[in-house]
Amino acid sequence: MEQTTTPISVRKLLDDLAARLDLTIAAGKSGIDRPIEAPFVQRPGLALSGYLRMLETGRIQVFGQNEIAYLEFLPAEARAGALEHFIKVNPPCVVVTRGRTPPAELVHHAERSGVPLLLCPLPSAVFIEQIHEYLFNRLAPIRTIHGVLMDILGVGILIMGKSGIGKSECALDLVLRGHRLVADDVVEVYRRPPATVIGRGADLIRYHMEIRGLGVISIKDLFGISAIRDHKVIDLVACLEEWDEDESYDRLGTEKLTHEILGVQMPKIIVPVKPGRPMAAIIEVAARDRLLHFHGIRPAHDLAKRLEERIREKAPDSQEPATGPQTPGKGAA
Repeated sequence: MEQTTTPISVRKLLDDLAARLDLTIAAGKSGIDRPIEAPFVQRPGLALSGYLRMLETGRIQVFGQNEIAYLEFLPAEARAGALEHFIKVNPPCVVVTRGRTPPAELVHHAERSGVPLLLCPLPSAVFIEQIHEYLFNRLAPIRTIHGVLMDILGVGILIMGKSGIGKSECALDLVLRGHRLVADDVVEVYRRPPATVIGRGADLIRYHMEIRGLGVISIKDLFGISAIRDHKVIDLVACLEEWDEDESYDRLGTEKLTHEILGVQMPKIIVPVKPGRPMAAIIEVAARDRLLHFHGIRPAHDLAKRLEERIREKAPDSQEPATGPQTPGKGAA
């Protein structure tokens, strides 16, 4: 079921990003536990001229060079009034970028209202890009999927199938081949606009894997940091199914199957499972084949096209005239 993650606090944002983005707090420390609820930030723009209807309370407000220049252009009384009206929207925090000095009125209203005022030396575009990635990872709607997510040669493959089909065993073989585990059993997926789906492991069981007959093992402890990763874009869904002799499986690889995740249609393959089939090798080859697709190389489609051309070359240009007995016409004697 799709859901929204718990809002994060300004304190948590500072703990995670203060060093990376060189964030400092200039005022409003009493509101450091204010919740951030939206994965998008907002620049106030027209709000500073009094049009406040477009401001959203759950968003971080970013004051860049243009906003600060506009405020400096205003007379002191108009500037104080504009910032007083703005701060009443009650944003979780305000960030002034590009190392600009915030107006004294903004510092005053932020301190009085308990709205954290943060300073960042980065240009607005760079800061917004960095903060959006962080907020999407924390606040985007998520869905929990039963499966295994692997990073195979840079291709994110979500392995799905009913319980006991051998997903974890296949993933363990892939780890032994040098590939990386993202999540086993419980995969949390979220969408990044416009159509990118990212998967990660649940916090409680991250980097762990359940192998029947062996129990729960830690891939990180057994194989090291190079055998795991925190999250991965999903590029392909591989569905494991028990082999059915009466089922007709794709033998050319030209069928276009999809699997919907959070409204995005993901490419899908169906892999029949039976004793003796090297499932890890098949999934690895599927990843390699997907890499070819990324570069516009589609062996199955190319082969099908050559076969069609060969058939057309051998087909006769026209039908031979019929040679059977003819029925006499009306004028026949």
